[in-house]
Order: sequence, then C-alpha cells, then structure tokens
Amino acid sequence: MRRSSAVVVVSLAAALPRLGVLLRERETILEEFVDKSDRFATTLVEHGTFGFLHGVPSAYTQPLYGWFLAGIYETFGRSWQAVGLMQTLAAVATALVVLEIGTRLRSTGVGVVAALLTTLHPYVVWHDVHANREVLDGLALAVLTLLALIAYEHDSIGMAAATGAVTGVAILGNARLALLPLVVAAFVVWRVRPGVRALAMASVLVAASALVVAPWVVRNRIEVGCFALTTDSRALWKANNLNTYDVLDRGGWIDDVPELPGAPPWPELAADLTLAGRPTTVDECAQMRLYREEVVDFWREHPGEKGRLALQAVRLLWNPVPSESDESGSGLARTARRTIEPAYMVVLYALALVGLFVAPRRFVALTLLLLAYNTLAAAGFAGTARYRAPWDFLLALLAGFALAWIWERFRQRRGGYEAVPPSAAT
Repeated sequence: MRRSSAVVVVSLAAALPRLGVLLRERETILEEFVDKSDRFATTLVEHGTFGFLHGVPSAYTQPLYGWFLAGIYETFGRSWQAVGLMQTLAAVATALVVLEIGTRLRSTGVGVVAALLTTLHPYVVWHDVHANREVLDGLALAVLTLLALIAYEHDSIGMAAATGAVTGVAILGNARLALLPLVVAAFVVWRVRPGVRALAMASVLVAASALVVAPWVVRNRIEVGCFALTTDSRALWKANNLNTYDVLDRGGWIDDVPELPGAPPWPELAADLTLAGRPTTVDECAQMRLYREEVVDFWREHPGEKGRLALQAVRLLWNPVPSESDESGSGLARTARRTIEPAYMVVLYALALVGLFVAPRRFVALTLLLLAYNTLAAAGFAGTARYRAPWDFLLALLAGFALAWIWERFRQRRGGYEAVPPSAAT
C-alpha cells in the first residue's frame, strides 16, 4: 500500500466510527461521563479564571485537557458538535502517529494494521468523542513513543529534548506520569557511548520535560499557594484506605469510597455550595497535605492491605472486561463493553504476546518499560480500563508485527519453503 493511500484508509477508519458514535450519543457528550476539566474550561472562557469559580484559581486537576476544552469553547462555543469533532481529529492524529511508528519500524503494511487495531478499539471509539481526557493521553503517549524511538536510533540530543518536551506535555495531562521522563531517558541513552554523552542526553530530556511543566507548577505556587502538579491528593486517598478494596471488589469506583470523617469540603463541593448560596472557602494546599499524610500513614500502618489493593489494581487494569461504575451511554454501548470489548482485548493480548518475540527489540524494550510504568502507577493509585486504554496502541503495534509474521509464515508454507526467524527481531 502506498503511503498516501495508507493515510486515507487510517484517517477514514478513525473518523467514521467516531462520527457515528457522536451522532448516536450527542445528548450525552456534555452531560454524562464528563471530566471536571469541563468546569475549569467553562470558567476560564467566561471569567478568565482557571478553576471552579470566578476569581478563585484552582489546581484541582491536571490542566492539559481543560486548556484543550477552553480552546474549543472560546473558538466554537460549548457544544457536543465542537467537542466531538475536535476529539475525533485528535483520535485521527493518534492513529496516524501509530501508522508512522509501524512504518518506521517495519513497513507501511504493519503501520496500517497497527493503526487500525488502535483506532477501531471498541472502548476507545466510544470514549474518544466524550468529554474525558484520555483522548489526549493517547495522542501524547503515541508522539512520545515515536520521538523516543527516533532519539534512540539517531543518538540525537535534539530529539532527546523533543522527547522530553512531549513527555512534559503528557505529565500536564496526567500527573501519574510525573516520573516517566526518567524511564524514557533510560531507554533513549541505553546504548549511547561514551557515558558523558549519555548523561548529557538524559539530562536534556529530563530538563526539557521539567521546563514544560514548570510554568504550571509555579502558577500554582503563586495563585493557589503551593508547588503542585495537582492538589487533588484526595483522589489518591480514595484509592488508598481501608474501605477501598471492598468498594472496588463489589464493582464500585473510588468515588464511592466513604469520605474522610471530619475533612473539609473539597474544592468542587465548596464551589457547588457557594453557587447554591452557601459561601464556602477551602485551602487546597492544606487539603493536599492532609490527604497525602493520610495516604502515607495508610501505607506505613497497613502494608498488607496496600499489597492487596496493588494486586487488585493490576487485575482491574489488565482485565479485558471493563469494570467501571459509570454506566453512561446507550444500552448498545453498555452491551458492547461487556461483549465486544472483552473479545477484542483477549485477541489483542494474544497477538501482543506473539509480537514480543517478533517485533524489533528496541520497540519491545520501550513497550515493556512503558507498560511496566503504567502498571506500577496503577498499583500505587487504582486500575481500570480507562487508565489502560491510552497505552493500548503499544499492544496494537506488537499485534501488527505478530500478524505480519503469521502472514509471512503462511505464504512461505504455501510456497513450499520453511519459515525463517523474522529479521525484525534482531
């Protein structure tokens, strides 16, 4: 397949299913399963304040998705059409980046297959047009992966800086990626010699990431009162206390965990109370420290329970059947989550396992590092399909290599030749 044809095929495969879901779910796009960044974006556009209330700056979420929505609302207005179409474009961009990765590593054919597996993922097709931040997480991670591979292949300090900058953008979208620059740097410089150059490349990557994140952290110190990626350590506590395991085990989510006795209203609740005529102020930084200390105490005093939670989080993260308390969307969407999605993921897992043995070693190494990082992050926080889906393009790429290898073996046997180990695995 020619490159231009591949781009057209992948773009249409990404766009058309999402446009269909967008039309079907148009009444729910801005009503159900909406990230709190929507409120931040609305307040920013209407009042110039990034927070829940006019004149009350907040750091209670990662900023990237809120900025993205604010750009849409400022330009096109707050509508399901604008959000759905712009997020569909983000999904198309993600698929095209995956196409580029597969093409660069092996061939256009592998790139097309991997891109189609990525973009036709049933869970992602539905979620990509709804107002939740994972659509940007997936795009940032795909670009990060492409740049990291280029930096590794060319031993380039410039590409290491670009990789670090994109990693910083990814952190602004997801605070759980805060330590990811260290992991990516280790991969990029793995074979760089001499050691001084390796140290320089790694330092540049980490520094570029820090430079991208620094303005947001400094803004929080000036406007909110403390250096922080997000002040929402309450979410971390929700995922790390004595009630969490039972709530998740019966199918709930961390939002269903009982509140900390005696704790003050969290910023979103305080904003709701204020808008309802009961003015309520909060100290986000003090709350951040309060919940953080509660988490540290839990880890120290109940290591066995934390171990159980970590294992549960890993199981929920990798479970092919999505386990979520949210039941938004049509009955068809809910049915697809329980039938089509698990079948799709079982096949993808099986092909990805084969891909580990036939894909290029440098890509396998990077994939294992990234997936291990996400798994450890889930063990520290919580696991769900929503947190795994942005990383599934890595599995799709492995599956693309596996299918190419299977096809080559089939052709060789039909031609009467013995299959040979794939050269790409060297």
